[in-house]
Parts: sequence; structure tokens; C-alpha cells
Amino acid sequence: MWHDVRALNATASTLLAATLLASIASGVWWLSQRPMFLLRAVTVESLYGMDLRHVNELTVRNSVLGKIRGNFFTTDLEQVRATFEAVPWVRRATVRREWPNQLIVEVEEHEALGTWGEGRLLSVKGDVFTANLAEADDDHALPAFSGPAGSEKEVLARFAELRAWFAPVKLVPQELSLSSRYAWTVKLDNGMSVELGREKDKNTVKARVQRLVGVYPQLVARLQEGRIDTIDMRYSNGLALSSAALTVPADTNKPVKPSKKNKTTTNKTTKQI
Repeated sequence: MWHDVRALNATASTLLAATLLASIASGVWWLSQRPMFLLRAVTVESLYGMDLRHVNELTVRNSVLGKIRGNFFTTDLEQVRATFEAVPWVRRATVRREWPNQLIVEVEEHEALGTWGEGRLLSVKGDVFTANLAEADDDHALPAFSGPAGSEKEVLARFAELRAWFAPVKLVPQELSLSSRYAWTVKLDNGMSVELGREKDKNTVKARVQRLVGVYPQLVARLQEGRIDTIDMRYSNGLALSSAALTVPADTNKPVKPSKKNKTTTNKTTKQI
């Protein structure tokens, strides 16, 4: 080897290149550690240029700033993103560097549609998140939703359908529940709870709602001022309802007299139609 000029030249070139690369790397590392590259600011902005309603820029920035490690070059942007997305009301965050010592964080907020189960919220995009429920209440009570884990988007889609299906009789869903057996129950803004049952096919629930909407004006007319408490639409050829305005006569051969105005009764009777 020592008599091979080509091998000696190649070795010398390799050593020189390695030394040069090490020097450059050391220089870059030394430069990156200069005080001018310490993070001086973290700016929080809305992802779509809209005002942030629930995310307080100053509070969020101050609470997250102490969790950020490194400087302009060494900060882990994925870790910063995850830290911001752990903040209540933050749905998504993007992070980028801005020369020479700043981070720009763009935030997308959750938009609450209603509550989900106990103590959580459901967004208009079907995401379940945890936040202060009092902050979600604007001028009206939020609808209440519940269902098995993973059914959030299905419940959200069904809620939109029910709003359209009940619109002809001016009823608005306020609560929607999907049981562990995947049976639907909806409570409307007049206080009436409707059992819609399980879906046998894609039209089962829609057909039951349409059948109820078709007969609902007649039910209201018959009960006059009495409120319907529950309706069970799981019957194939009819329905069952309960109302405080319905009473069971002692003599079933005699007709039932309508309730008098302002008179209340605690007896609830179920009537199948």
C-alpha cells in the first residue's frame, strides 16, 4: 500500500474530505447555537383568517411556550404541533419557522354542534372533544347526542336527516341517541320522545318518520291541548303513544271524555293506533 501512489492519494483525499465535512458541520452547529437564533416569539393565527372565538392567543401562547424545546433550527415542529392540538378547542394546528427566531402557528378551532355523552362536545365535523361546556353555550341550548364509540359521524349525519324529515310539521330534534344495539331515539323540541328502532334497511328510519309526520296533525287534533310524551314507531302497521291527556276509563264500554282545560293528571296511558 505504501508503494501504491494511487491508493495513498485516494486515502489522503478521503481524509481531507472527511476533515472538511467535520469542520463545516462543527461550524454550522456553532452558528446554530448563537443567541440570535433563540426563539423570541410564537405567533398564533387562525388557519382560515377567521377570528378565533374560543382560543385565546395570549393564553395559549404563554401556556405552550414553556413546553417548546430547542431554537429556530432544532425545535421539533411536530412536537410543537401536537402540543397546540392538545389545547381545548383546537382541532388542528400547522407550524412553520419564520427567520430568524420565530414560529408561526395557524390554528383551526372546533365548532361545537352539541354535547356528546357526559361532559364532552361534538363538533359540526363529527369530532368529539373535551372543553368547557359553558364556553359552548351561546344564546340557545345545544342539542344532546350519544352513541357507541366510533358512531359520531353517523349520528351527525342522521341528525341532519331528521331535521329535514321533521320540518314539514315544524318539529326540531333536540336530542338524538344511538343505543349499543344501534336503535335510534330522538327527542323533539316539543318534549316528545320518538322511538325509531333499528334499521332493517337504508329506508327503515326514514319511512317511520314519514309515517309519523303524516299522522301527527291528527294526533295533535285528537289530544287537543294534551302533550304527547312518547311515540313508538317500531310497529309495522301503526304506532303506540303515551300522554297524560289520555285516561283509562273504569268502564271500557264507555267513551273517554276529553280532558278539561287546565286540568292535569299524572296517569299516562299508552294507545296503539
